[in-house]
Amino acid sequence: MTREVIHTDRAPAAIGPYSQAIRIDKTVYLSGQIPLDPESMELVRGDIRSQVEQVFKNLRAVCEAADATLEDIVKLNIYLTDLGNFGLVNEMMEEHFNEPYPARAALGVASLPKGAGVEMDAIVVRDQG
Repeated sequence: MTREVIHTDRAPAAIGPYSQAIRIDKTVYLSGQIPLDPESMELVRGDIRSQVEQVFKNLRAVCEAADATLEDIVKLNIYLTDLGNFGLVNEMMEEHFNEPYPARAALGVASLPKGAGVEMDAIVVRDQG
């Protein structure tokens, strides 16, 4: 079993004792991404659409650092502080993914780090050979 830390400056730095992602053989486990701008480390301004878009940008950057793409995500977990935004997230997933879509869970939560309205984490499987 090979274990590799994945890191990119194009996604927010970890705000605690964790890695942006860890690769174990062909599987990459992405830590949760909230809508932080990687340069300022501040939440993006704007509505929930802006927040969801930034989370997808952050996930994409970490995927790319692991030599993968969003299309390589097999499992996506979405955490929302307002489940009323569930439809918007579905709409935006269709903008960022093609069929077959990843397996997914969407959960309503009371709060997220830094007051974010959305957080996502993912599992990527990438055949490198």
